[in-house]
Amino acid sequence: MIEVLPAARSVAVAVDRLRSGKLVAFPTETVYGLGAAAANPAAVAAVYSLKARPTHHPLIVHLPGAEALWEWADRGVQSRRGVDPATIGTVVDALWPGPLTLVLWAAPAVSRAITGGQDTVAVRVPANDTALAILSGFGAGVVAPSANRFGMVSPTTAAHVVAEFADADVDLLVLDEGATRLGLESTVVDMTTTRPRLLRPGALLPAAVEDLLGTTLVAAARGGPRAPGTLKKH
Repeated sequence: MIEVLPAARSVAVAVDRLRSGKLVAFPTETVYGLGAAAANPAAVAAVYSLKARPTHHPLIVHLPGAEALWEWADRGVQSRRGVDPATIGTVVDALWPGPLTLVLWAAPAVSRAITGGQDTVAVRVPANDTALAILSGFGAGVVAPSANRFGMVSPTTAAHVVAEFADADVDLLVLDEGATRLGLESTVVDMTTTRPRLLRPGALLPAAVEDLLGTTLVAAARGGPRAPGTLKKH
């Protein structure tokens, strides 16, 4: 069953659903995400199943704030093998909340079901009041890939989500906030090497990151981490 509720009055309901392991589609500034508790293996598996998404394709973990970053990323490995944490702090202080996803070395406790079996994790803090209220109320990471079946267009309204999953046997809450502000997915930047790489162009111009790093982003190359939303269809 798909239930649609107005976003402004339904944050508490969404939080309860996430805590019980259910799926919630909610707006971000980019597109509508299909949310599930990142630390709940069954809920994460339900996201992959509903989307018919290949399990080797990683998910973005949405955080309530930058202070949660190092719960998901490994500061020590990051210091040794990638962009140093102090520089990452400068980037997130300036650009989070916002349509920027960072790929970092994953903390040991992060489920490899989220990362597509990799030792890297993709994280971001969305710039949408409803999304932030849900994340804050939930108090933990939420995976939220675009709320569409694999290979279909990412939804920018609640109606798109409902139409996408109308024939699915699913218990899904959809929070309706009208059209998303940007309608384009987040920019994904790989910070796991000392020279950051642009893995996916998106709503944030690369120059915004480059200005903070003091260097240009290099193009993604083979051998780098697989990143959410970088397949031709996702």
